[in-house]
Amino acid sequence: MARFASFGEFYPYYLGEHADVRCRRLHVAGSSLVLVVVASALLTGRWSLLWLAPLAGYGFAWIGHLVFEKNRPATFRHPWYSLLGDWRMFVDVLRGRVTLR
Repeated sequence: MARFASFGEFYPYYLGEHADVRCRRLHVAGSSLVLVVVASALLTGRWSLLWLAPLAGYGFAWIGHLVFEKNRPATFRHPWYSLLGDWRMFVDVLRGRVTLR
């Protein structure tokens, strides 16, 4: 298992594990749904909705890895860096630094 001294070292590895655009698209879809779920819970006060957030986020991402990348999600080896990587990639997609084409 690779060791990383910092998130800065990990992120290029993370992007390499998401080379297939379809996997990246599923990650972005899952992250978007997480934001919708959290916003819905906050706006309605229905805190029970929050159990859907990890289901949406990880569900979409893991399908992308299983079906398209054919690799094991980094979550299992590097859970915190992977979570940060998900959101960094999401922001990088919004900024045009990572493409969905």
